[in-house]
Amino acid sequence: MEKEKRTVLVWFRNDLRIRDQHSLYAALNSYSKVVAYYSFDPRHFKKTPWGFVKIGSHRAQFLIETLAELQYALQQLNITLIIDRKMPEEGLLYWIEKLGVGALYFQKEWTQEEFDIENKLKESLSNQITFYSCYDQFLFHPEELPFQIENLPEVFTQFRKQCEKQSQVRPLLPTLSPLAKDNLLEQQFHLPSLSDLGLAEKTPHPNSAFPFKGGHLQGLERLKHYFWETQKLSFYKQTRNGLVGIDYSSKLSAWLANGALSAREIYWEIRAYEKEIKKNESTYWLIFELIWRDYFKFIALKHQNSIFQLGGILKQNYHWKNEVCEIENWINGNTAEPFVNANMIELKKTGWMSNRGRQNVASYFAKECYLDWRIGAAYFESQLIDYDVHSNYGNWMYVAGVGNDPRDRKFNIKLQAERYDQAGKFQRLWNQNTLFE
Repeated sequence: MEKEKRTVLVWFRNDLRIRDQHSLYAALNSYSKVVAYYSFDPRHFKKTPWGFVKIGSHRAQFLIETLAELQYALQQLNITLIIDRKMPEEGLLYWIEKLGVGALYFQKEWTQEEFDIENKLKESLSNQITFYSCYDQFLFHPEELPFQIENLPEVFTQFRKQCEKQSQVRPLLPTLSPLAKDNLLEQQFHLPSLSDLGLAEKTPHPNSAFPFKGGHLQGLERLKHYFWETQKLSFYKQTRNGLVGIDYSSKLSAWLANGALSAREIYWEIRAYEKEIKKNESTYWLIFELIWRDYFKFIALKHQNSIFQLGGILKQNYHWKNEVCEIENWINGNTAEPFVNANMIELKKTGWMSNRGRQNVASYFAKECYLDWRIGAAYFESQLIDYDVHSNYGNWMYVAGVGNDPRDRKFNIKLQAERYDQAGKFQRLWNQNTLFE
């Protein structure tokens, strides 16, 4: 089939890879002139009403590394990545008009801010170009679910069991072939530095449990190490609640969060490992976690803005506080709980916190201090390298008792510390380490 000659643009969002990337694949299959676009939206680097920038230094550094690799990978396909620092609804409009773009390909988003940008673009361009969007963040594509979104179960176990029985994970897309060299634009585009974005430079912390860099190839290296070289995957279920070191968990969430790896890539790699090395409870448990990730995305798709509201999806009317002093003590690791403090200091210094830590500090924030859980969620958004909007707000709602946990649990922080940090190694590592800011 002969490709159309008009120029089309692929707008990258949280799908920063060239492999198993549906927008890019669809554009290259139909057109011979393809340009790519990414914007460092200036709104993400300004303080929100909660007092935090949406993307802090740790997240931004990983994002810049990811885009550097993406830019190079696209160049090998003879595709230019336009790097912009305008609001995408403005920047895209400029480039679409300048290049005479006939179609825009992008990953479909459903949270309000992203949805508003898409609508503004459609209003500005009316019928001038064709819009192609697709769901590309899921393990189970929405079309593969055994129920309609409005009938999505409110309990994870019900969702999981139905999907495991009746849904299929789609295969990976074929490898892309380069376009002609004359497809490249003459203009060169450069990535901003942290200071360009108004952020402080960060020195990598020697004790970080996440000393990794961003980018698809870096994600594949991590897969290779955790699965094939060390076979740590075979012990994931036993070690996943760890606190110290790089291999107590897969650490794949950061590449998943900005789309440098797709959930399908990880799933099929697990299946290959199960065939060649071993299939056990641990290999299943990593798939289990991918299904949890999907579930939070579908919860956001079903409940829309309720995930950002104080009463959550349960519309619970608890009395929440917003005492600035208490919030700052939590952020800076100055609470009455050494285990909470250690986790919060680790987050501040490295942009990483274990899953066990996240549950405990969130429970302390919401259930011990009765602070507005959305403030804690906003701080995580700013700091976490692996921030994912649906998982972050889904987990915070869950812990705060306004989400998908029918039991409304509260963590006993001291017992948790005794169980998961029995010898106090983790707490000593962070509560006494103030050398690196």
